[in-house]
Amino acid sequence: MELLARTCNLEQMNFQRIFARIFVFIGAAFWGFAAWGARWAYQGAPFSEALGFALLYAGSILVLFVIGLFYENLAALLAIIASVAVIVLGFIGGWEVGVWAVMFVFFVLPLLIAGALYFLAARMQKICTM
Repeated sequence: MELLARTCNLEQMNFQRIFARIFVFIGAAFWGFAAWGARWAYQGAPFSEALGFALLYAGSILVLFVIGLFYENLAALLAIIASVAVIVLGFIGGWEVGVWAVMFVFFVLPLLIAGALYFLAARMQKICTM
């Protein structure tokens, strides 16, 4: 018996899929509300303009959610690219330490976790079909 034998575990695969989707969906909701609140409450933008700006964030993350339903490897790659893009944006924008902490905890880490879970679920699917 090999210690690292590849065995099909459907429960583990479903767990990975469900939690990847939960991370992406909660992220979309959080960033939609955060973008709406930032534009409306702090910058004084009209309600409809702030809502449209929030839907841009939430919609782009929900696109990742829909892609993850069918193409898990692509969703994992997009999640990792998005987290790297946020880090690059932070360096370009010159964020303060507090902004870095919030963005890392609420955006970068969930995207990386979701990407890893999508990748692991796709790998398990490949093992189960062999």
